[in-house]
Amino acid sequence: MRKHYPASFKAEVVLELLKEEKTIAQISSEYGVHVTMLHRWKNTALENMSSLFEDEGKKNAAALKKEHEKETSELYAKIGRLTTEVEWLKKKSGIKPN
Repeated sequence: MRKHYPASFKAEVVLELLKEEKTIAQISSEYGVHVTMLHRWKNTALENMSSLFEDEGKKNAAALKKEHEKETSELYAKIGRLTTEVEWLKKKSGIKPN
């Protein structure tokens, strides 16, 4: 059965890792977390560190842009399906296509 650790616990352990006052093996035995998991938590924290200092407006703008792009691609897909249906209906009904 897997252990699940709260975010506050992970943050505490990662801060301990970043201080580099103890070895990873010492921290592992002290907190009861496997060394591999400690490396994973540290790497995740370092990768996401820059996002902590981003402006909220930029985050919201990026999320809105992503949502807009998703909606646009869905609409283009729907236009394609509807165009195909119209052409098929014209063909079946005997109406000459444009």
